[in-house]
Amino acid sequence: MKKARRDIFAGSAIAVLLLTAGCGSGGESPGKGNAVKPVSDSKQLGSAYDAYGAGSGAVPAGEAGKNGPAGQLQVKEVPALGAAVTDSEGFTLYRFDKDTAKPPKSTCEGDCATAWPAVSADDASAGEGIDATLLGSVARADGTRQLTLAGWPVYRYAKDAKAGDTLGEGVGGTWHALGADGKPAAAGGKKPAAGAHGEDAAKGKSAAGSELSAVQNAQLGTIVADAEGRTLYRFDKDSAWPMKFGCLDACLDTWKPAKPVDKSKVSGIPAELVGSVKRPDGSEQLTIDCWPVYSFTGDKEPGDISGQNKQGLWFAVTDKGKKAKSAG
Repeated sequence: MKKARRDIFAGSAIAVLLLTAGCGSGGESPGKGNAVKPVSDSKQLGSAYDAYGAGSGAVPAGEAGKNGPAGQLQVKEVPALGAAVTDSEGFTLYRFDKDTAKPPKSTCEGDCATAWPAVSADDASAGEGIDATLLGSVARADGTRQLTLAGWPVYRYAKDAKAGDTLGEGVGGTWHALGADGKPAAAGGKKPAAGAHGEDAAKGKSAAGSELSAVQNAQLGTIVADAEGRTLYRFDKDSAWPMKFGCLDACLDTWKPAKPVDKSKVSGIPAELVGSVKRPDGSEQLTIDCWPVYSFTGDKEPGDISGQNKQGLWFAVTDKGKKAKSAG
């Protein structure tokens, strides 16, 4: 009986939302009228990050990827990142902002080390583009020697399944693909193709005077950017209908809810798709086709798309509110 009452209550909440929102109801177009309120019992669907930025749930033991030597380090051009250091097999190597380089020290132990396996210093060598004098090692708590580059301890990311993957870039706002100088690899996505907005679009910037614009990106096609040219993203663990939020708590340190905009200052995006939603904390968030959208703290310059396909859950949003897909 209690279950039945809960089902009736949930159904009533959804019915109210259908009447007020117009999102997915087949009624009035999304984005019109007042801000949409989420379902009253909206709950977290799973944090985007655990304590170490490993994504929803810990990485099981035995699935932490390789934990052996890096072999001959290489510098490779990584899509959306630029030049980054990889091991001899092409797997991206990372650094952790909470570590220190002077003196070298790793702060990633326990569960963190399961998600981010330390790269052994054994048999590591410098390939083309790597200064051999920057290579070193640091003793870990378990007595093993971890490779360092310019003093920074070096890691792989357990969720990178193949050479060239960069799923660890920007995780938790503290993990970054490693540059040849030990600094984070430069964020990419800076050369979008010219499109409807001419020079601004070519630079990945919003149209002049616009609070929200459709811009062209060489890899993703038409995507949406805010007034500062920052790429906006949607999250697969959110829900457009009924509206629920999967990005809460620590997730919001990395993914910032975009603020609502004036529909008269939107360029290249159908105004009827632009709306807003009230978050659990009472703040208002921009929506596109009923999907809450966010900016990514890992994007450093206008046009950056380093949040694309992060953890396989975050995607740049198109002018139609869909998930952007990489060309090819």
